[in-house]
Amino acid sequence: MIKELRAQSGAGIMDCRSALVGCGGDIDKALAMLREKGLLKAAKKAERVTSQGLIEAYIHTAGRIGAMVEINCETDFVARTDEYKQLAHCLAMQVAALAPKYISEDEIKEGEELDPKEACLLSQPYIKDPTRTVKDIVVEVISKTGENIKVRRFIRYELGN
Repeated sequence: MIKELRAQSGAGIMDCRSALVGCGGDIDKALAMLREKGLLKAAKKAERVTSQGLIEAYIHTAGRIGAMVEINCETDFVARTDEYKQLAHCLAMQVAALAPKYISEDEIKEGEELDPKEACLLSQPYIKDPTRTVKDIVVEVISKTGENIKVRRFIRYELGN
């Protein structure tokens, strides 16, 4: 059960064990508990400086839509991990697919009537799992890597626009 929970959550062995013990062996409850723990970890790391990272580009198969995303982390070691690179790629796909205008709700100008779930990248439903938001995915990678991760900027190109 620990191995299965670890595969689903990416958490450490002892974290998975304690979550399973605390939830009486219920994997779904343990997974929810680990996600909650990940949110707390991410909140503690939110003020850390993110000066490393990478830029990911995504071109849709037809070549008519493209996106570039810059995400930052604390060290170049994390920027080279597979989880981090996968996050960058998925964020670039998200930008190409749903064309957000802003990174977060904080950037929406006062008086602008926009739905944050459509206009803000971090508030959008994740294209690979609509039950979760993009912010949930970023928080999950923060808890796996142990470092603060921020989406710095993005741009989307569409042929003819």
